[in-house]
Amino acid sequence: MNPPLVELALLVFVVGCALGAALLRDTLAAVMAFAAYSLGVSVLWLMLQAPDVGLTEAAVGAGIMTILFLLALANTVTPDPDRLLESVNLRTVLLVGGFVAVMAATVPALPAIGDPSSPVVGGEVTQYYLENAYEQTDVENSVTAVLAAYRGFDTLGEAVVVFAAGVVALSVLRREVFA
Repeated sequence: MNPPLVELALLVFVVGCALGAALLRDTLAAVMAFAAYSLGVSVLWLMLQAPDVGLTEAAVGAGIMTILFLLALANTVTPDPDRLLESVNLRTVLLVGGFVAVMAATVPALPAIGDPSSPVVGGEVTQYYLENAYEQTDVENSVTAVLAAYRGFDTLGEAVVVFAAGVVALSVLRREVFA
């Protein structure tokens, strides 16, 4: 299985942005690298035919989080401009490299994108949702039915966590601005 050139280029872009976000000493540049990473991941979600997740990643990861990071940076000091990158501990590199190797070892076990014989497409749970979601929830989109009706408490919990994080971030920023 050879990945298309666009997917490979996007993967290199996302990994490069992640490394930049982790290693850059200039926090503004690190925030921009993180925003680019999140935007790249949202494109990956679109390519994986999950537009709802891709749009959420673009709005929250590249949009809202970048704004919150920039607001936080406006109230902090700038790092020493003489050093561009963070120093890296060899043990950390080995640990992260081992984790990436373990995660990469699982990739060949995944079904191909759009494979009609994939266990997810033909699985019992998927078929149940596709056949019963409209009748049981009165929602035409089966993804929305799963998120809002079948997993409504999960989604509500996630929304509460995001809301609480936003309120805490704004309260911390407000305290710093007016202190």
